[in-house]
Amino acid sequence: MTTRRDRPGGPRSAPPGAGRGRPGGFRPSDRSGDRRGGPGGPRGGPDDPVVLYGWHPVVQALGNSGRRLHRLLATENGAARLAEALGTLPIVPEIVRPNAINALLGPDAVHQGLYLEVDPLPAPGLDALPDDALLLALDQITDPHNVGAIVRTAAAFGVAGIVTTLRHSPSATGVLAKSASGGLEHVPLITVRNLAEALIELGERGFTRIGLDSEAKTELDAVGPRRPAVVVLGAEGKGLRQRTRECCDVLARIAFTGEIRSLNVSNAAAITLYALSRPAQS
Repeated sequence: MTTRRDRPGGPRSAPPGAGRGRPGGFRPSDRSGDRRGGPGGPRGGPDDPVVLYGWHPVVQALGNSGRRLHRLLATENGAARLAEALGTLPIVPEIVRPNAINALLGPDAVHQGLYLEVDPLPAPGLDALPDDALLLALDQITDPHNVGAIVRTAAAFGVAGIVTTLRHSPSATGVLAKSASGGLEHVPLITVRNLAEALIELGERGFTRIGLDSEAKTELDAVGPRRPAVVVLGAEGKGLRQRTRECCDVLARIAFTGEIRSLNVSNAAAITLYALSRPAQS
């Protein structure tokens, strides 16, 4: 099991004021949002820390024994809220003013007085997933807000993992983590080099591969609950790539009754997970 790391020389926990000190060591030039050109920017190097900010992402991470913690910055109010919610904190917070966190994230980030640097969470391999797992696979969905919202929805429906690719996908940090609202602590992101090969591997394990396609002939209700299964979501506008479509067992569409026949991909993911999670009707 991974262990949590405190600041050098600091105790394992302290009340909110114990970490008070000058934030003079900040260097926004090399600690910007997520070291990737701002929160939610392009993917950085493997040694870059994951940056979490805002109440839900930080509280969920602090409560996750699998997270290795590096640095927690908090305003006085933020630290007091953490202590009230969690009691003894697993890492000593550095007490700072809000503008010190703004300098790291940018003025538009809604950080609620909390900023945390952590290591990425380990992810299971495809061969280690449960035999009855429900998965999502993202085919070049690059908007961190959308991916974060999908992660949050996946956590709500007990999804066992989200398959993404090394390229054409945002990093699990910054804006994505904020949009996930703590969901990253509960749904692992499984990164693969080639999505089609991953879908083929899952098919060989018995997973039903369900591609969501607004032009499909089959309605989602006709697919029904399946386990194990992987729902494949394409980018807005482009949809599923041809090779991805060829690796799906069934293409399904959401049956709309109104005048608008398309949804944001994160909303479509929520509807699909609900439809596939309902018990079969007798």
